[in-house]
Amino acid sequence: MFGGQLTTTMLGSSDVQRTKAAKMNLSNNTVLITGGTSGIGLEFASQLLELGNTIIVTGRDQTKLDEAKKRLPKIHILQSDVSDPKAIGLLYAETIKKFPDLNIVINNAGIMRKINLNDPVSDLENLTREIETNLLGTIWMSQQYLPHLKTKKTAAIVNVSSGLAFVPFPISPVYSATKSAVHAFTQCLRLQLKNTTVKVFELAPPGTETALFRGDFTAEDLGGVKSMDVKVMVKRAIAGLKKDQLEIRPGLSNVLKTMGRIAPEFMLGQLSRPLDSMLSRNKN
Repeated sequence: MFGGQLTTTMLGSSDVQRTKAAKMNLSNNTVLITGGTSGIGLEFASQLLELGNTIIVTGRDQTKLDEAKKRLPKIHILQSDVSDPKAIGLLYAETIKKFPDLNIVINNAGIMRKINLNDPVSDLENLTREIETNLLGTIWMSQQYLPHLKTKKTAAIVNVSSGLAFVPFPISPVYSATKSAVHAFTQCLRLQLKNTTVKVFELAPPGTETALFRGDFTAEDLGGVKSMDVKVMVKRAIAGLKKDQLEIRPGLSNVLKTMGRIAPEFMLGQLSRPLDSMLSRNKN
């Protein structure tokens, strides 16, 4: 479809780096998954267990952790909150003591909300909840575990961003901003760690059938977009990890990145359609 020169230009740096790296072994690892009690995180736990890995799942809600343990009895559960740096420090101390072989961290914890910035705000801290969890939690977890991961022969950090890292979703402005920032942070982290044993992956899921995707949003908000089955999405993510595809963009996420480069204003307009409806309701 494209000429050779244009195709090379459109390849991301992650694609170029991928061809130079050894393939990732996804068996016999010890994996920590934040936000692993449901959705993408829990499905990662399930599929990575089947590949013969030791899985540690964290989350804020002990009840949900207990439910995850009932569903997947072989996982280990630890209560922790990635939006609290003190909690991350305690989690680190406990996991390194109990699981010294830990060599993969999947930063999956995240929240997504519909926010109308025209509405009066009495709680500024609540407005930025996505920043603390999605962005700061990812940065803090990566930095906290990095010294330990660098001691391992093979190690990886997997940061979960979103297809919305490439084209923002205007009715979810803070979430979109955090995922764009996670994308940029991951690129920088990957380059800074290029001379270490730690590989840095980014998974940018499309709309995936999870509680997060459905939580705040109506069918009208989503504009009829069909979500990807979570099992299929994680299966593709794991296939990408096995191939050392450092930036994994399943389904519509790949379209969003490509079209976000070629026709950014058009794509932003397409994702703005639910916003017009929200602003109209705000006037009434």
